[in-house]
Amino acid sequence: MKPLSPTDQLFLWLEKRQQPMHVGGLQLFSFPEGAPDDYVAQLAEELRQKFEVTPPFNQRLSYKLGQPMWVEDEHLDLEHHFRFEALPTPGRIRELLAFVSAEHSHLMDRERPMWEVHLIEGLKDRQFAIYTKVHHSLVDGVSAMRMATRMLSDNPEDTGLPPIWDLPRKTRPDRDDPASSLWHSITHLLGMSGKQLGTIPTVAKELLKTINQARKDPAYDSIFHAPRSVLNQKITGSRRFAAQSYCLTRIKAVCEAYGTTINDVVTAMCASALRTYLMNQDALPEKPLIAFVPVSLHRDDSTEGNQVGVILANLHTDETNAGERLLKIHHGMQEAKDRYRHMSPEEIINYTALTLAPAAFHLLTGMAPKWQTFNVVISNVPGPSKPLYWNGAKLEGMYPVSIAMDRLALNMTLTSYNGQVEFGLIGCRRTLPSLQRMLDYLEDGLVELEAAAGL
Repeated sequence: MKPLSPTDQLFLWLEKRQQPMHVGGLQLFSFPEGAPDDYVAQLAEELRQKFEVTPPFNQRLSYKLGQPMWVEDEHLDLEHHFRFEALPTPGRIRELLAFVSAEHSHLMDRERPMWEVHLIEGLKDRQFAIYTKVHHSLVDGVSAMRMATRMLSDNPEDTGLPPIWDLPRKTRPDRDDPASSLWHSITHLLGMSGKQLGTIPTVAKELLKTINQARKDPAYDSIFHAPRSVLNQKITGSRRFAAQSYCLTRIKAVCEAYGTTINDVVTAMCASALRTYLMNQDALPEKPLIAFVPVSLHRDDSTEGNQVGVILANLHTDETNAGERLLKIHHGMQEAKDRYRHMSPEEIINYTALTLAPAAFHLLTGMAPKWQTFNVVISNVPGPSKPLYWNGAKLEGMYPVSIAMDRLALNMTLTSYNGQVEFGLIGCRRTLPSLQRMLDYLEDGLVELEAAAGL
């Protein structure tokens, strides 16, 4: 038996019907060369024989003295966890995204290991898909991405590759660096070790500097007072998932033109999409939206240490010029990175925890609506840079499927793969109608930046 960490328990405690707490991923594959038309059905039959289930997929919840524990499920029913599905005709991406939207809305059975793998046939152009969802108490998004990559190969001739539930045994991967996760920051508010207490002088100094800066600069002040928005209402349990790939070469060209980072450009694309989406609903706040953005803090010559932090990024959605908006986002990101570079990992963690305290209290209780610290999550998880295969089937795209919450109705998560940036947007279907239109607005945002840069 293994007790759940405080963070893992938090995911169980937060879960309710309108707020499922599982993460997922959608992988799109092409048939191997020369594969028969019934290839996916044959693959499903092979996978049904993969009875070996390795950690953490063989773990279910149990309780001892009222405390949740992980125990091995000795009666695991693979048929419940692995499901073979067929899309309705005409088998477009639209039908695939509708399927994922519906499945991601469903709570998972806590009496069983909390994961599902759906093998999906019926797509056009000799393609198939795999949709995987895992409860966030069992595994985090970064670890899930690593496991999904471990089941793949860069050699199309490799065969006998296992499914994700039968990967070779290894120790459970570490969770996200604490400073990169809202949840770790929340749990750090609950108590500090002696080592962390030693960070108080530096953290207090940086926090005071931030507050003084906020007094002088109204735009900076908005970091602590995000505007009220339709993005921050109570939500229902129904989800809408939207996903699309964008060319990394185009994004890099904008980076070079403006002297910014890839993360700056994709954040600016998200800002533009949000601005257009909310304007079309006559719901764009006068004050700029604020995003929760985990970022890497590595310097060019630095290769060690925990150098990941959370930035509360001003999206400058009140700025009409796309190029100016990008430069302002870049300036704000750079300023936050410079602040973190003078701090130790423990200082970064506790500074993040303190600045997120209002958001944490509001998200957990809903009792502080005036403490809207941020409006949306924009997370960029690096992925594989070269083409990958699963038993000869080429991976065409991989799209993250994250979590929407009460008062945080939209999560914009993206990853990179083989020259593409893969966006996965998850939101409350009722709170954010026609969410799929935001995919077009992301493209429009990139086109605006290209035009402003003269590309």
